Amino acid sequence: MFRRQLLAAALGTALLIAPFTVAQAWESEVEALKQRWEQITTLRAEGQRRHSLKSLSDEAERLVQANPGEAQPLIWYGIIEASHARERSGLGALGSARSARDALERAIEIDPQGGNGSAYVTLGALYDRAPGRPVGFGNSATAERMFQRALQIRPDGIDVNYYYATFLEDEGRRDEAREHAQRAVDGTAREDRQASDEALREQARALLSQL
Repeated sequence: MFRRQLLAAALGTALLIAPFTVAQAWESEVEALKQRWEQITTLRAEGQRRHSLKSLSDEAERLVQANPGEAQPLIWYGIIEASHARERSGLGALGSARSARDALERAIEIDPQGGNGSAYVTLGALYDRAPGRPVGFGNSATAERMFQRALQIRPDGIDVNYYYATFLEDEGRRDEAREHAQRAVDGTAREDRQASDEALREQARALLSQL
């Protein structure tokens, strides 16, 4: 009887621990992807990132397939693939941009906060930069809606304010662009995105000096 009780207790403990262990496994993999993305995008020169981003995107896609229904792997696949799109050209770039968009929109369906706004920022940039129909999916109104959603979630974010400022400049709304460039310069860098946020802060300073 005692042995059965001991076995049942051990099994119950294992069942309680198992979900936590699985969650920790994909979370640590997402963290590793994030760190490598930071290194590639901030330490390597433009033109030297494409191959590394392709490999990282493939890893992120496998993580998504292994963890269906989880928002964070989708968000990081979308962010990485969006960066990969910027390093490509022609139809290849558009294909990567579409893959990034689809992943991020799926992530938002799961997590309406979009990973503390990160999904919305990247979607805004994608809708801003992609060519319009019939070739692509670019749409200024959708881009602005995504940026506004990100600002509601993280109004002091360096990334959202910088990318929104560049969008506003392209739209000819220079006063608003100046305001958001300044907010990017004054914004708070995230602890887990320190390098990329500080790089964007410098770009915001450069943009502010032009406006």
